[in-house]
Amino acid sequence: MPDITIGDNTVVGAGSIVTKDLPSGVLAVGNPCRVLRTIGEHERKYYFKDKRIPPLELEALSNL
Repeated sequence: MPDITIGDNTVVGAGSIVTKDLPSGVLAVGNPCRVLRTIGEHERKYYFKDKRIPPLELEALSNL
């Protein structure tokens, strides 16, 4: 959609229709797209349950 802004570090679910601006650091899904929850500190270190992001990749991501 034109004039829609998606914030930094926001994850939008596949097939979601974004009709409003989305803030930074949230998980948003649905049709129409809505914020499900915020992305916390745990998700910044782990990509799945207890599987940690390798330190070198984590450092590269923090430099972006």
